Amino acid sequence: MEQEAIRTLCSTRRLFYQMEETLAKPLLEQCEFPWEILPYIHDLILQIGPELPKDCYEEREEHIWVAKNATIYPTAYLTAPVIIGAETEVRPGAFIRGNALVGEGCVIGNSTELKNVILFNSVQVPHYNYVGDSVLGYKAHMGAGSITSNVKADKTLVEVKKGEEQIPTGLKKFGAILGDYVEVGCNTVLNPGTVVGRNSNIYPLSMVRGYVPSDCIYKKQGEIAEKQR
Repeated sequence: MEQEAIRTLCSTRRLFYQMEETLAKPLLEQCEFPWEILPYIHDLILQIGPELPKDCYEEREEHIWVAKNATIYPTAYLTAPVIIGAETEVRPGAFIRGNALVGEGCVIGNSTELKNVILFNSVQVPHYNYVGDSVLGYKAHMGAGSITSNVKADKTLVEVKKGEEQIPTGLKKFGAILGDYVEVGCNTVLNPGTVVGRNSNIYPLSMVRGYVPSDCIYKKQGEIAEKQR
């Protein structure tokens, strides 16, 4: 029963993603858990890219599709395959290492690094962030210096944990899953396998591990307050 409870809490549907806010919707809706999409991001981009409307997107280099009204600063570096959505801003010094599906109206900040990620529309990772092997929901925001740690120190497979309960993912590299409207405070580390439900806030300077419910405030390990409506 406990195992089934955590599986329900961490399911894609339970995290309340607004699926219309990502081009990954068809594949993501087939996943029981959002992290199951991580091994398929590369192929998904190669499938979607050629089908993007030519009047809105251009293939700047092979397998690098960028919306014509997106802003890519000259010192930003993009590695294929990548999709950059409409009105997204990729600021100076940003490093997109490939397998990045970036939605519309996003901000990829100075010295921010992305790798094997899905960013829903209106996501902001604006200052010195590392986001790897992760899915960030609609209007999620990571404060300056906050990062996803995507490999365990002992290199074993990542598990999603809630107390003593756990879900094996079968993944060696898995950073974080953020639901819609999640706010991550500055200089926070999201440890491998972190899952944060919709509309939750993480205090600055936090070290987060495991599952954080929706509509909550994470203050520190073992101290999570439910938001008052």
